[in-house]
Amino acid sequence: MPSRSKENHVVLLLTVGLAGWLVPGAGHFIIKERARAIIIFTAIVLTFAIGLYIGSIAVVNPVTGKLAYVAQIMNSPAVAAIGRITKQGQYAVFGKPNEIGQIYTSIAGLLNLLCIVNAVYLAHVKKTESAGA
Repeated sequence: MPSRSKENHVVLLLTVGLAGWLVPGAGHFIIKERARAIIIFTAIVLTFAIGLYIGSIAVVNPVTGKLAYVAQIMNSPAVAAIGRITKQGQYAVFGKPNEIGQIYTSIAGLLNLLCIVNAVYLAHVKKTESAGA
């Protein structure tokens, strides 16, 4: 029986991590941290949206901005869809707005990565505490 419980624990951790990547804050929502989930969702989505507003949709560019794109993709798979749109190069933006927009969107992605790790850790701690009690 211990292996069955261990398999369920791994599935829970993977589900929490994947949900947190698909929608910022969803991992915390699954583990019943509702207030934290709402704060995370709001902060990450607003940071990403402000970055897009400042630098236009062209800041998500998988061709010329590979390093920033790696950080941006941590927001959600929706960034990959935006990257496919901007890959053709029809959306050009240069100078400071581009750089600032990339910084905002990259920080939002890295912040979401941190929140995913936190959600997985909290799910692990809650599961091990309930199993030990």
